[in-house]
Amino acid sequence: MVTAIVFVKADVARIHEVAEAIAALDGVSEVYSITGEHDLVAMVRVRRHEELNDVIPGRLNKVPGIVGTETHIAFRTYSQHDLEVAFALGLADAD
Repeated sequence: MVTAIVFVKADVARIHEVAEAIAALDGVSEVYSITGEHDLVAMVRVRRHEELNDVIPGRLNKVPGIVGTETHIAFRTYSQHDLEVAFALGLADAD
């Protein structure tokens, strides 16, 4: 599995629309709104390095409303935690 982290700058008026369009793309596993220099971060996961070309410059970068992107390739995974479980901690006690 090859993982790319794509930081996205979007037209401020279209951030939600851009995020939804990116999240719908094959190869994109998650999209997060973030603070800082960029507006969104997309996690792209594909089986082969060559597939990144199809996903990122081939489709993701062409989403209307994207102003710019910055892509980083992950070399190694050190933790495989389940984000849903992490965010659900303590919710059972909230009732």
